[in-house]
Amino acid sequence: MANEEPTDLDWIQLRREMGPAHHVETSKEKFVRKFGENPFVPIGCLATAGALSYGLWCFRTGRTKLSQQMMRARIVAQGFTITALVVGVIMTAGKTVK
Repeated sequence: MANEEPTDLDWIQLRREMGPAHHVETSKEKFVRKFGENPFVPIGCLATAGALSYGLWCFRTGRTKLSQQMMRARIVAQGFTITALVVGVIMTAGKTVK
């Protein structure tokens, strides 16, 4: 018969010829992609973490005035990060879906 149903082995061969159905993105690939889309978010996160860490260290060593300034810098860095997130979401929403 010319109109035969494919067997299980035929499907296996077909899948091998077609290659993988989808690519699973690694954490590193995702970070590089996201950083390329909006580099200001990770920069803001690092600035926030840096200001917080240095501010806490200054507080521990008794430099309270500098510690207070670093906590204020942390708030500015957090605001920058939130603004970068919002702008990134707006820009992404503005793109057309292909």
